[in-house]
Amino acid sequence: MNAILLGAPGAGKGTQAVVLAKEKALAHIASGDLFRQAQNSGTELGKLVKSYMEKGELVPDEVTIKMILERIAAPDCAKGFLLDGFPRTIAQAEALDKALSTQKKKIDKVVYIKVPD
Repeated sequence: MNAILLGAPGAGKGTQAVVLAKEKALAHIASGDLFRQAQNSGTELGKLVKSYMEKGELVPDEVTIKMILERIAAPDCAKGFLLDGFPRTIAQAEALDKALSTQKKKIDKVVYIKVPD
């Protein structure tokens, strides 16, 4: 199963994602974790991510998408993955859909956590 977990900041996405990923034996993929790992990797992509984050800027969609797609291609995602808080934009959703379709994969479930304001 490939799934997406969405919700506003503070809605509990990260907490629920950990529980769901463990219960369903899915690879848990959170963009924030990927950004932190990239910054510490010393790679060109990591340096690029670090430069945006140090300036307090959002990492551009094309960089985020590249990181997510590389992660989805990892062996531990073969049996399924749970995207935590990604995609955040229509462009990200469209790029994800296109990339998954070329790999003959799809998103099976989307869960939106809605909490009162």
